[in-house]
Amino acid sequence: MAERKPQLDYSQQMAAMLDEQKRRQKAAKILAVLRHALGRPDLTGLTALDVGCSAGYIADELAKAGATTHGVDIDEGGVALAKERFGADVTFHLSDAEHLPFEDDSVDVVVLNHIYEHVVDPAAVVAEIHRVLSPDGVAYFGLANRLGIIEPHHRLPFLSWLPPKAGDAYVRITRKGDQYYERLRTRRSLEQLLNAFDLWDYTVPVLADPQRYSGGDIVPGLAARLPRASFRALMPIIPTYLWVGFKTPHTPAGSDGSAPPVHV
Repeated sequence: MAERKPQLDYSQQMAAMLDEQKRRQKAAKILAVLRHALGRPDLTGLTALDVGCSAGYIADELAKAGATTHGVDIDEGGVALAKERFGADVTFHLSDAEHLPFEDDSVDVVVLNHIYEHVVDPAAVVAEIHRVLSPDGVAYFGLANRLGIIEPHHRLPFLSWLPPKAGDAYVRITRKGDQYYERLRTRRSLEQLLNAFDLWDYTVPVLADPQRYSGGDIVPGLAARLPRASFRALMPIIPTYLWVGFKTPHTPAGSDGSAPPVHV
């Protein structure tokens, strides 16, 4: 099997990375979860880092929420766009996530949103996030589930269930590309990947109360009206998990509401 190389210039390959409205909607959800986890109305006085920032929309929203914000990506084109548009308010770094250019314990908030499946060494990225996170810091993880029925990048059913060579053949046959690059993990594998963090699962809270958590981007209108027991029963095949990870043991500080986060 050919050596797996970094996905350079991903914003040029995936048009969704440049869809400002959708990226800002995702940022609203991320911020709602972070505000609940931290128990505070904004990020004023904190240092935030968006890992895999691309064109910078999520990093810009972190800055608007009051954080001193940095963005990191290997996507040269995306970082150039981010610097041009948001460079006055956000510091962007052209760097891989396996070697974050920050001191130990120096960042209060880290966002890793749908990035792990794109990097060559996700364990190294997670270790770096843990290293730079402050003792009271929190990381937001948007995590694609391998057992989701529709693969999120190519929109093909059961693609992520297949072994790499079969996945490559599937995307070629369906004319979606030459290679299925992404490597998605199951829930259990994700728990193992992130086991250095004190993890809390916000998936059901966002699904059950999308208005509170600005979760309209992942919750169809009908789904929001399903009983919460349905979400928990479907958890093995839910396409995306939304977790926060504290560096040291913490309990989310926000009010519980109708569907509190669950300790992983």
